[in-house]
Amino acid sequence: MDVFDAAVLRPLVPAVIGVLVRRGADFAAAEDAVQDALVEAVRSWPDDPPRDPKGWLVTVAWRRFLDGVRSGAARQRREETVEAEPETGPVETTDDTLRVFFLCAHPALTPASAVALTLRAVAGLTTRQVAEAYLVPEATMAQRISRAKRTVSGESFDRPGDLATVRRVLYLVFNEGYSGDVDLAAEAIRLTRELAVLASHHGPDPETDGLLALMLLHHARRPARRRADGTLVPLADQDRSLWDTALVEEGVAVLQAALAREQRGEYQLQAAIAALHADAPTAAETDWVQVVQWYDELLALTGSPVVRLNRAVAVGEADGARAGLAALAEVDPALPRHRAVSAYLHEKDGDLAAAARLYAEAAALATSAAERTHLTKQAARLHH
Repeated sequence: MDVFDAAVLRPLVPAVIGVLVRRGADFAAAEDAVQDALVEAVRSWPDDPPRDPKGWLVTVAWRRFLDGVRSGAARQRREETVEAEPETGPVETTDDTLRVFFLCAHPALTPASAVALTLRAVAGLTTRQVAEAYLVPEATMAQRISRAKRTVSGESFDRPGDLATVRRVLYLVFNEGYSGDVDLAAEAIRLTRELAVLASHHGPDPETDGLLALMLLHHARRPARRRADGTLVPLADQDRSLWDTALVEEGVAVLQAALAREQRGEYQLQAAIAALHADAPTAAETDWVQVVQWYDELLALTGSPVVRLNRAVAVGEADGARAGLAALAEVDPALPRHRAVSAYLHEKDGDLAAAARLYAEAAALATSAAERTHLTKQAARLHH
């Protein structure tokens, strides 16, 4: 898909799947048929764009589904479905996008499978694109998606959905960032915008809005996160003039509206911390006391070890390195990034030998090449 086609097609994918499922297709067959229709759309739309893109996709996808039914061994058992092909005309107006979100975030799926299925069935990505984004062979991703589709195919569109699980899946998509030819962070923001609109139809949903705000505020800093050679730039060292001020302003506005509803949740609290970083003209001017207060509230809500680790850094900035190290002592040392945080706080406290050793240990445990390079350079810097 080129940029224009993707912008037109992807928002339609879950709605078209919903139409096919309501007509009698099972989820797996419907999703396959829609993928076939997308390929045909990319081929034919540039020369012959349809007046009704959704209707066109529904028609083509339904025909692909029926072709599969007629050619398969199940033809006789599903004769009634084939004979009941709807007359040509306006497609159903029911929007099942939210239900497709729920199916893709089914609790029976592993997080990795839920993310992959969401990218296929809701985002409209091809298996190849999903595989490239996750740096795995296409055949491996195809198997993962096929298993996920089989898991959810027997589920009814009438079952209640778990919005919290959908949010978690979208947050996982966002954190994958970018690889291949699809920007997953931008795609996650698009899907979360869509989810926020859909969820609002059932009443205010400040936590989905909080997730959107969090994504926008983090994404705003993206241009400053890496140097030209690909190495990481810590938040304190980033050129804040590179931050996207429009995304920051939108994120803050969305967050303020969510917090005003006094129904605070994990993503709203994370976004509030991100907003304080975004609001500071320089790292030194960050309101670390308020950051700690937000972390206190987030820790009370979640009990998360990762939150406790991040809080130790904030305490170190607000109250000094010794206070930060005391807070770090309450964190499980086996937690990823524990040594990196300890190294930073020891350096801040003036113990350069311990900091160099801990940076080197953290580098050996790092799971990404960029993080490993950054930590190795920190250790080397202190050895000189």
